[in-house]
Amino acid sequence: MAQPCCTLCGNHDTSLKCEIYSYSYMECPECGLIFVDPSQRLAPDEEKKRYDYHENSPDDPGYRAFLSQLFEPLNSRLPAGTFGLDYGSGPGPTLHIMFEEAGHRMMIYDPFYAKDETVFDQSFDFITITETAEHFYDPADEFKKLWSLLKPGGYLGIMTLLVPEKRPFKEWHYIKDDTHVSLYSTKTFQWLADGYEAELEILGERVIILRKVKN
Repeated sequence: MAQPCCTLCGNHDTSLKCEIYSYSYMECPECGLIFVDPSQRLAPDEEKKRYDYHENSPDDPGYRAFLSQLFEPLNSRLPAGTFGLDYGSGPGPTLHIMFEEAGHRMMIYDPFYAKDETVFDQSFDFITITETAEHFYDPADEFKKLWSLLKPGGYLGIMTLLVPEKRPFKEWHYIKDDTHVSLYSTKTFQWLADGYEAELEILGERVIILRKVKN
């Protein structure tokens, strides 16, 4: 049986990295993405049930501190009063409030909790996707869509835990969540940056900032 093609770069030459928890994790040698075999993904209603258990809240200082890993470096790069989108804002949207408190205008979008399609008619100075990219079933389409919404000079701020280089993949806690179907490495984000001719910054193990230098 043919291996599934990469959901990010479309490469057909993927290989089985390992099988864990009844899931087959495929690896792409071209862009470095590790992804769950599409035939094994959860149905949308089952996926939403997992997210309904999340207890994130803007009143939780711990959650705000967690989001500050992206908020602080991104906010320091933004001029005052910019227009942003928190994409994949989840059941307890918080990051947009933090940016509004810092003087920015914000919109939010989530396919389950805030499905406001008018965001796709806008152009943004920055877009955030925090603990969201790992849930993308079609990362190629998602990144293309988000990139098209960014103004030249705009920022795409991402929080997702990078695939560990030294720790065994099978021991990585991130794969214990069966909604995590797209897993990214440093190589993956370098591939994206090269393809979009973007400036890339990787800050620690889970914060990535891409700047759109060309339209």
